[in-house]
Amino acid sequence: MSQVFSVFEQPHPGHRDWYLFEAVRGVPRILQMLDRNPLSPTYGCFDREYWHYRTADFPCGMNEEFSLVLALAWVTEHSQNPFFKNPRLRELAGAALRFAAKTAHRDGSCDDYFPFEKARGAAAFSLYATTESYQLLGLKDDALLSFFAQRGDWLLSHQESGRLANHQALAALALQNVQVLTGEPRFRAGRETLRDLALSWQDNEGWFQEYEGADPGYQTCTISFLAKLRRKTGDAKLTGPLQRAAKFAAHFMHPDGSYGGEYGSRNTCHFYPHGFELLAAESAEALQMAELFLRRALPGRTRYFNDDNRMCAHYVYDWFQAWRDYADVPGRSQAACLTEPRTAWFPEAGLLVQRDAHHCAVAAAHKGGVIKVTSETGPVYSDTGPMVQLEDGTVLVAHLLNRANEVKWNADNRTLAIHGRLCRRRAPVMTPVKQMVFRLLALTVGRCNPNWLRRLIQKLFITGKAVTQATFTRTIHFADEAIEITDAMDLHGAGTASRVIAAPESTSIYVASSNSFQASNLLSVRRLDQLLTGLRNSGSGSETFTIKFRRKP
Repeated sequence: MSQVFSVFEQPHPGHRDWYLFEAVRGVPRILQMLDRNPLSPTYGCFDREYWHYRTADFPCGMNEEFSLVLALAWVTEHSQNPFFKNPRLRELAGAALRFAAKTAHRDGSCDDYFPFEKARGAAAFSLYATTESYQLLGLKDDALLSFFAQRGDWLLSHQESGRLANHQALAALALQNVQVLTGEPRFRAGRETLRDLALSWQDNEGWFQEYEGADPGYQTCTISFLAKLRRKTGDAKLTGPLQRAAKFAAHFMHPDGSYGGEYGSRNTCHFYPHGFELLAAESAEALQMAELFLRRALPGRTRYFNDDNRMCAHYVYDWFQAWRDYADVPGRSQAACLTEPRTAWFPEAGLLVQRDAHHCAVAAAHKGGVIKVTSETGPVYSDTGPMVQLEDGTVLVAHLLNRANEVKWNADNRTLAIHGRLCRRRAPVMTPVKQMVFRLLALTVGRCNPNWLRRLIQKLFITGKAVTQATFTRTIHFADEAIEITDAMDLHGAGTASRVIAAPESTSIYVASSNSFQASNLLSVRRLDQLLTGLRNSGSGSETFTIKFRRKP
């Protein structure tokens, strides 16, 4: 095992081994999260906040999906994978599965963010990962099979508030594994029901719904889960939806290999490549995206980084799977991702993509004109719309997703105009008193009705909007070598402005997978002093900013 900390020989850009290179480097971090003491009562727990720091009062059930990273590392044969067939690694992965079963609620559910939450997303993620790990490790354990069936039954009988297509797709995938392991036909029927539910949430434009709209980041998750399901079942009903989904997603692959961002409904930069590898032989867009990710995003470090204690395993196991199912398609190395000039307007998603041979600009109309511009060499400009701070500390923003915005896209002169209401930004944090009150709710009302508490949290932190009378108008004009942005506001007596800025990645809703890192986060915060002067003098004002870039010959 001396190779564990040696340097993996770096592949050349575009080589499939980049998937494995990144995945193997992630394994030590995952092992650090795990209680590896066989005599510990929390042996197999991946929630380091619970078993090590002891700052949490319950173990997060979602974290047991980390077991899949260990199982894939154990089963993946490669000269530079030091974890292959390591006996201790297999033992630790099995311990994680048993800890998941040991800490589940009596009905098979598990918690994620608070006690007795019985979170459907956490149950689906962990059930898929543990059942997949069970098969990869070649385990034979009747107690675990009973646990898988119990959690599968819970998924069949419980739904969640909010439309999250990726959860439904993953739950269907998990139930497929349970059906294979148990042979019970009810799990096949349940898989098909959840598959159909996920597909019913696909818009005609190709995107799957995530809360209030389209999120290109989560789109890649749903594609990955459904493509895995099709690979396991041969389900032809998934082919058309997957191809349409990939066609939509390809528009949001940036020229430097980065992907997604704050213009999505959930502000994520997720990129799960496994689904695109599984689709590459039949979808030009899927092939182009997977190739650009291998050619630029991984070697150039332009990918997103989502490596906190809760999220550090999600894409690691997807990389292992993408390496395993790499599509060796003829002419793959010549594949290019949407480099020809084009404009794509998705009115239902409220997303506009303006692309030339070297740049890609994406603007989100339903989010007040959030915009991101990227070139082949990296980020050029990014902002999440103007934010106004009033003298009393109140912050007003335009970037909350709001379908009530008035949107006009003029294709002839390439101008996007958005008019709407500013919303008060909510940024609550916990205090000892708030935490005690929340725990009391979770242990009483929430224990009896966790979905009620979940809906309340969603309303407060995700979908709720404190709309004000203050208005904004953002006009974005796309010229040949520049983008002109004009911001106008009228506070309508909301207060006196003290500061106006446009920041590259500032958001105002809670999404666990948002606020990850990618290079555009380091772009400058822009001060809108001209607009501020107008707001202070008369309560209204405007300012124009031009993004200039030169085309390569």
